[in-house]
Amino acid sequence: MSQWEFKPSLWPTLAAVAGIMLTLALGNWQLGRGNDKSALAERILAANRDALIALPAAETRAEDVAWRRVEVRGRFEPKYAVFIDNRILHGAAGYHVVMPLRIADSERYVLVNRGWVAGSHVRSELPRITTPAETVSIAGLATVPSQRYFELSTKVAEGKVWQNLTLERYRAAVPIAIQPVVIRQDNDLGDGLMRVGGAPDLGIEQHYGYAFQWFALAAAILIYYLATHVRKRTRQAR
Repeated sequence: MSQWEFKPSLWPTLAAVAGIMLTLALGNWQLGRGNDKSALAERILAANRDALIALPAAETRAEDVAWRRVEVRGRFEPKYAVFIDNRILHGAAGYHVVMPLRIADSERYVLVNRGWVAGSHVRSELPRITTPAETVSIAGLATVPSQRYFELSTKVAEGKVWQNLTLERYRAAVPIAIQPVVIRQDNDLGDGLMRVGGAPDLGIEQHYGYAFQWFALAAAILIYYLATHVRKRTRQAR
Protein backbone atom coordinates (compact mmCIF):
# COMPACT_ATOMS: atom_id res chain seq x y z
CA MET A 1 0.00 0.00 0.00
CA SER A 2 1.33 3.49 -0.94
CA GLN A 3 2.62 5.67 1.90
CA TRP A 4 1.55 8.82 0.04
CA GLU A 5 -1.86 10.30 -0.67
CA PHE A 6 -3.10 13.13 -2.87
CA LYS A 7 -5.52 15.52 -1.15
CA PRO A 8 -6.52 18.33 -3.51
CA SER A 9 -8.48 21.35 -2.32
CA LEU A 10 -10.75 23.33 -4.58
CA TRP A 11 -9.37 26.89 -4.73
CA PRO A 12 -5.65 26.04 -4.75
CA THR A 13 -6.35 23.50 -7.50
CA LEU A 14 -8.24 26.04 -9.62
CA ALA A 15 -5.48 28.62 -9.08
CA ALA A 16 -2.79 26.12 -10.07
CA VAL A 17 -4.65 25.03 -13.21
CA ALA A 18 -5.23 28.66 -14.22
CA GLY A 19 -1.59 29.54 -13.58
CA ILE A 20 -0.27 26.58 -15.55
CA MET A 21 -2.63 27.22 -18.47
CA LEU A 22 -1.68 30.91 -18.58
CA THR A 23 2.08 30.34 -18.43
CA LEU A 24 1.91 27.57 -21.06
CA ALA A 25 -0.10 29.87 -23.34
CA LEU A 26 2.40 32.69 -22.91
CA GLY A 27 5.30 30.30 -23.50
CA ASN A 28 3.72 29.01 -26.71
CA TRP A 29 3.06 32.59 -27.85
CA GLN A 30 6.71 33.55 -27.33
CA LEU A 31 7.80 30.36 -29.06
CA GLY A 32 5.58 31.19 -32.02
CA ARG A 33 6.97 34.73 -32.18
CA GLY A 34 10.49 33.34 -32.20
CA ASN A 35 9.64 30.90 -34.99
CA ASP A 36 8.00 33.66 -37.05
CA LYS A 37 11.03 35.91 -36.70
CA SER A 38 13.36 33.03 -37.50
CA ALA A 39 11.45 32.54 -40.75
CA LEU A 40 11.70 36.29 -41.42
CA ALA A 41 15.46 36.14 -40.88
CA GLU A 42 15.65 33.41 -43.51
CA ARG A 43 13.66 35.61 -45.91
CA ILE A 44 16.08 38.49 -45.33
CA LEU A 45 19.08 36.27 -46.00
CA ALA A 46 17.44 35.04 -49.20
CA ALA A 47 16.66 38.62 -50.25
CA ASN A 48 20.34 39.52 -50.01
CA ARG A 49 21.02 36.96 -52.72
CA ASP A 50 18.24 38.22 -55.02
CA ALA A 51 18.57 41.00 -57.58
CA LEU A 52 17.59 44.53 -56.54
CA ILE A 53 14.02 45.54 -57.29
CA ALA A 54 13.10 49.10 -58.29
CA LEU A 55 11.03 51.03 -55.77
CA PRO A 56 8.26 52.79 -57.76
CA ALA A 57 7.28 56.43 -57.38
CA ALA A 58 3.63 55.43 -57.08
CA GLU A 59 2.38 54.55 -53.61
CA THR A 60 3.19 50.94 -52.89
CA ARG A 61 2.18 48.41 -50.25
CA ALA A 62 4.70 47.58 -47.55
CA GLU A 63 4.19 43.84 -48.01
CA ASP A 64 5.20 44.09 -51.67
CA VAL A 65 8.72 45.29 -50.91
CA ALA A 66 9.35 44.80 -47.19
CA TRP A 67 12.51 42.86 -46.30
CA ARG A 68 13.74 42.90 -49.89
CA ARG A 69 16.68 44.81 -51.33
CA VAL A 70 15.49 47.74 -53.38
CA GLU A 71 16.97 50.58 -55.39
CA VAL A 72 15.64 54.06 -56.06
CA ARG A 73 16.82 57.33 -57.58
CA GLY A 74 16.07 60.76 -56.17
CA ARG A 75 17.28 63.74 -54.17
CA PHE A 76 17.63 63.99 -50.40
CA GLU A 77 15.66 66.61 -48.48
CA PRO A 78 17.89 67.53 -45.49
CA LYS A 79 15.38 69.87 -43.83
CA TYR A 80 13.15 66.91 -42.96
CA ALA A 81 15.94 64.75 -41.55
CA VAL A 82 15.67 63.23 -38.08
CA PHE A 83 18.37 61.80 -35.82
CA ILE A 84 17.48 58.60 -33.98
CA ASP A 85 19.17 58.89 -30.59
CA ASN A 86 21.23 56.48 -28.48
CA ARG A 87 22.47 54.20 -31.25
CA ILE A 88 25.65 52.41 -30.26
CA LEU A 89 28.36 51.36 -32.71
CA HIS A 90 31.67 49.82 -31.56
CA GLY A 91 30.99 51.09 -28.05
CA ALA A 92 30.41 54.70 -29.11
CA ALA A 93 27.10 56.54 -28.80
CA GLY A 94 25.64 58.28 -31.81
CA TYR A 95 22.66 58.63 -34.09
CA HIS A 96 21.06 56.95 -37.05
CA VAL A 97 20.49 59.60 -39.70
CA VAL A 98 17.07 59.19 -41.32
CA MET A 99 16.39 61.46 -44.27
CA PRO A 100 13.63 61.49 -46.90
CA LEU A 101 14.59 61.00 -50.54
CA ARG A 102 12.32 62.60 -53.10
CA ILE A 103 11.82 59.91 -55.71
CA ALA A 104 12.79 61.11 -59.19
CA ASP A 105 10.00 62.64 -61.28
CA SER A 106 7.47 62.48 -58.47
CA GLU A 107 6.16 64.23 -55.36
CA ARG A 108 6.56 61.12 -53.23
CA TYR A 109 9.39 60.41 -50.82
CA VAL A 110 10.91 57.38 -49.18
CA LEU A 111 12.72 57.49 -45.85
CA VAL A 112 16.33 56.36 -45.96
CA ASN A 113 18.39 55.31 -42.95
CA ARG A 114 21.62 56.73 -44.32
CA GLY A 115 23.78 55.30 -41.56
CA TRP A 116 25.40 56.00 -38.21
CA VAL A 117 27.23 59.11 -37.06
CA ALA A 118 28.98 59.72 -33.73
CA GLY A 119 27.33 62.11 -31.31
CA SER A 120 28.83 65.44 -30.32
CA HIS A 121 30.34 66.11 -26.89
CA VAL A 122 27.70 68.82 -26.56
CA ARG A 123 24.23 67.28 -26.59
CA SER A 124 22.63 70.45 -27.94
CA GLU A 125 24.84 70.32 -31.06
CA LEU A 126 23.91 67.86 -33.76
CA PRO A 127 26.69 66.40 -35.91
CA ARG A 128 27.16 67.92 -39.35
CA ILE A 129 26.08 65.65 -42.20
CA THR A 130 27.32 65.80 -45.77
CA THR A 131 24.37 65.44 -48.14
CA PRO A 132 24.69 65.20 -51.93
CA ALA A 133 22.72 67.94 -53.68
CA GLU A 134 22.41 66.03 -56.94
CA THR A 135 20.24 63.07 -57.84
CA VAL A 136 21.65 59.86 -56.34
CA SER A 137 20.93 56.14 -56.51
CA ILE A 138 20.18 54.44 -53.20
CA ALA A 139 20.29 50.70 -52.62
CA GLY A 140 19.44 48.80 -49.46
CA LEU A 141 17.03 46.68 -47.47
CA ALA A 142 13.43 47.90 -47.30
CA THR A 143 12.36 47.65 -43.66
CA VAL A 144 9.20 48.34 -41.69
CA PRO A 145 9.95 50.11 -38.38
CA SER A 146 8.45 48.50 -35.31
CA GLN A 147 5.53 50.21 -33.63
CA ARG A 148 6.26 48.54 -30.28
CA TYR A 149 8.78 50.57 -28.34
CA PHE A 150 9.15 50.91 -24.60
CA GLU A 151 9.98 54.59 -24.11
CA LEU A 152 10.98 55.80 -20.66
CA SER A 153 10.33 59.46 -21.41
CA THR A 154 7.31 61.28 -22.79
CA LYS A 155 9.75 63.44 -24.78
CA VAL A 156 10.04 60.96 -27.62
CA ALA A 157 10.67 63.60 -30.29
CA GLU A 158 12.49 66.84 -29.49
CA GLY A 159 13.07 68.76 -32.69
CA LYS A 160 15.19 66.64 -34.99
CA VAL A 161 16.24 64.19 -32.24
CA TRP A 162 13.87 61.26 -31.77
CA GLN A 163 14.05 58.26 -29.48
CA ASN A 164 12.62 55.90 -32.09
CA LEU A 165 11.23 56.07 -35.60
CA THR A 166 7.72 55.06 -36.56
CA LEU A 167 6.12 55.94 -39.87
CA GLU A 168 2.98 57.20 -38.12
CA ARG A 169 5.00 59.59 -35.97
CA TYR A 170 6.93 60.83 -38.98
CA ARG A 171 3.80 61.37 -41.08
CA ALA A 172 2.27 63.38 -38.23
CA ALA A 173 5.36 65.57 -37.96
CA VAL A 174 6.35 66.14 -41.59
CA PRO A 175 4.03 67.33 -44.43
CA ILE A 176 5.23 65.03 -47.21
CA ALA A 177 3.91 61.80 -48.73
CA ILE A 178 6.17 58.86 -47.93
CA GLN A 179 6.34 55.21 -48.91
CA PRO A 180 5.45 52.70 -46.14
CA VAL A 181 9.02 51.42 -45.77
CA VAL A 182 12.43 52.72 -44.68
CA ILE A 183 15.46 51.83 -46.79
CA ARG A 184 18.58 50.86 -44.87
CA GLN A 185 21.13 52.28 -47.29
CA ASP A 186 24.12 50.03 -47.92
CA ASN A 187 25.81 51.69 -50.91
CA ASP A 188 28.53 54.28 -50.32
CA LEU A 189 28.04 57.92 -51.33
CA GLY A 190 31.27 59.21 -49.82
CA ASP A 191 29.39 61.05 -47.06
CA GLY A 192 31.40 59.69 -44.13
CA LEU A 193 28.45 57.88 -42.54
CA MET A 194 28.83 54.33 -41.24
CA ARG A 195 26.30 52.07 -42.92
CA VAL A 196 24.00 50.04 -40.69
CA GLY A 197 24.90 46.74 -42.29
CA GLY A 198 23.88 43.16 -41.73
CA ALA A 199 20.49 41.71 -40.95
CA PRO A 200 18.45 43.66 -38.39
CA ASP A 201 18.34 42.32 -34.85
CA LEU A 202 14.94 40.67 -34.69
CA GLY A 203 15.27 39.54 -31.07
CA ILE A 204 14.80 35.85 -31.91
CA GLU A 205 16.85 34.54 -28.98
CA GLN A 206 15.00 36.87 -26.63
CA HIS A 207 11.66 35.31 -27.60
CA TYR A 208 13.03 31.81 -27.06
CA GLY A 209 14.44 32.90 -23.71
CA TYR A 210 11.07 34.26 -22.62
CA ALA A 211 9.39 31.04 -23.77
CA PHE A 212 11.77 28.98 -21.61
CA GLN A 213 11.03 31.20 -18.60
CA TRP A 214 7.25 30.80 -19.00
CA PHE A 215 7.55 27.02 -19.39
CA ALA A 216 9.84 26.88 -16.34
CA LEU A 217 7.28 28.86 -14.33
CA ALA A 218 4.54 26.43 -15.37
CA ALA A 219 6.70 23.56 -14.14
CA ALA A 220 7.40 25.41 -10.89
CA ILE A 221 3.68 25.94 -10.25
CA LEU A 222 2.99 22.24 -10.85
CA ILE A 223 5.84 21.13 -8.56
CA TYR A 224 4.73 23.52 -5.81
CA TYR A 225 1.13 22.34 -6.11
CA LEU A 226 2.09 18.69 -5.86
CA ALA A 227 4.48 19.36 -2.98
CA THR A 228 1.70 21.02 -0.99
CA HIS A 229 -1.04 18.51 -1.83
CA VAL A 230 0.72 15.16 -1.71
CA ARG A 231 1.21 14.08 1.89
CA LYS A 232 2.59 11.08 3.62
CA ARG A 233 -0.06 8.84 5.13
CA THR A 234 -0.22 8.90 8.89
CA ARG A 235 -0.28 5.54 10.58
CA GLN A 236 -3.35 4.99 12.63
CA ALA A 237 -3.07 3.28 15.96
CA ARG A 238 -4.54 -0.18 16.09
